[in-house]
Amino acid sequence: MLALGAFVAAAAPAQQPTVSVASVVQALENHYRNANTLQAEFLERYSEGGSEARLESGRVYFARPGRMRWEYQSPETKLFVSDGKTLWFYVPQDHSATRQSVKQSDDWRTPLALLTGQVKLARLCGRIEMAGGPPLSGGVVVLRCWPRGEASPAAPRASQQDAPNPLDPASGFTDVLLEVNPASGELSDVRVEQAGDVELEFRFGAWHMNPPLPGSLFEFEPPPGVAIVAGEGAADSGP
Repeated sequence: MLALGAFVAAAAPAQQPTVSVASVVQALENHYRNANTLQAEFLERYSEGGSEARLESGRVYFARPGRMRWEYQSPETKLFVSDGKTLWFYVPQDHSATRQSVKQSDDWRTPLALLTGQVKLARLCGRIEMAGGPPLSGGVVVLRCWPRGEASPAAPRASQQDAPNPLDPASGFTDVLLEVNPASGELSDVRVEQAGDVELEFRFGAWHMNPPLPGSLFEFEPPPGVAIVAGEGAADSGP
């Protein structure tokens, strides 16, 4: 498993040319447009009131259409997996698994499956702007994604075919910060800010584009004796 320092570039960033929001968004969308499968290491950090409450790490896989598998390895083994229709969250130590429909999920791991689809930030963001400040370590810039509900009336609306949009202001989300390499379009960090000074961050590293992944990787069969908990919308997610 990668240590936290493995996500930080060792060399000092070179002088960066001026970049626009449109060019960074285009670089991000172009980078992942041809990705049928993806693999990366991740760190997940949850904090409240500026104090870190939880730090977890593992490996994540994505595959078209809308499939993903988050394998948590530290400090506890957990599994979050989706076949594009149904979400499973399995905690071996608890001997329980939660089942939920993707359409009913407001979990921020769900829309990240867009990385292996038609990547359009407009499906999640009503307004996108540069967060400001100089490029960070490694030359990345930060985009600020505002909730669609707080954007101008001209902003695109979600259709019933869109992936779940957790940026509904009614859900308590204020904005999302995306760390992107403006040259390559690679995503290195997603930071979700919520009301009440709550923050959820996903930091990614060691990306692999189009690794060979079996379809069974995105399927889940609860082990014998595991209690199944039905989440919201589970009845509509099929067998």
